[in-house]
Amino acid sequence: MMDIFGILPPWLVVDPLLQGWLLEDIGRGDRTTQALLAEDGKKGQAQWIAKAPGIVAGLPLAARVFRLLDEGVSFVPIVAEGEKCEPGQVIAQIHGSLDALLMGERVALNLAMRLSGIATLTNKYVEQVFDLPTHFVDTRKTTPGLRILEKYATQVGGAINHRMGLDDAVMLKDNHIAAAGGIGQAIARIRSRIPYPLTIEVETESLEQVKEALENNADIIMLDNMSLEMMGEAVQIIRQYSNRIKIEASGNVTLQTIRGVAETGVDYISSSAPITQSKWLDLSMRMG
Repeated sequence: MMDIFGILPPWLVVDPLLQGWLLEDIGRGDRTTQALLAEDGKKGQAQWIAKAPGIVAGLPLAARVFRLLDEGVSFVPIVAEGEKCEPGQVIAQIHGSLDALLMGERVALNLAMRLSGIATLTNKYVEQVFDLPTHFVDTRKTTPGLRILEKYATQVGGAINHRMGLDDAVMLKDNHIAAAGGIGQAIARIRSRIPYPLTIEVETESLEQVKEALENNADIIMLDNMSLEMMGEAVQIIRQYSNRIKIEASGNVTLQTIRGVAETGVDYISSSAPITQSKWLDLSMRMG
């Protein structure tokens, strides 16, 4: 099992997101909690319980949600970020003002359940190739507004982030190539206009396109939706040309096929599945 970690953005970046989601849920006020507690400042405690097995992700964010409502809330993880949990296991203990615990409950749980689900499925993909020199990476197929945190969750699951946005790197996909009139024309036009040290990745669907990308000095070549036989041949062609060029495989990658893809010798395998196909990890909060 590989080491699992994720790097959260600074709170300066994350807080506006969390505040927006709290405002969405609380609206003009929590009618139930505020009417029930009448601002009496009563304190209480709660536990977060796992109701399904999986990889825990998002606990620092959950803690931050509660502290945005009341800085005095104590949120203590019992299961570390990135570790496995089992049904019935206590994963966190919380203590603080009851109004903060009740008002923050749903936003905090929703985030942790969503991110834990992503981390859990990501980890299943990573485990299929953990003993091979191939890295598993995510994609830009993310929920609008949640990308920065969903990609954090894939890191927690053991993946490497692909580009965060369109400004991270140049990726020539089929529609870009068609618009430019070919791979050579596209690379020539772009190479003189992008800042150093941006790289150029080219999506290829045939051996002819692979050779054209090589002849025009692509930095990374993506093998998209190729058969294992064609992919293996493409890897050999690229390696014979240069060991400097990185090779990425993508398209219809599943838990059943990922190992075969990795065994062709590619450097990276990308898939949107951990984000687009994951189920939320079921968690609950119990007072008292």
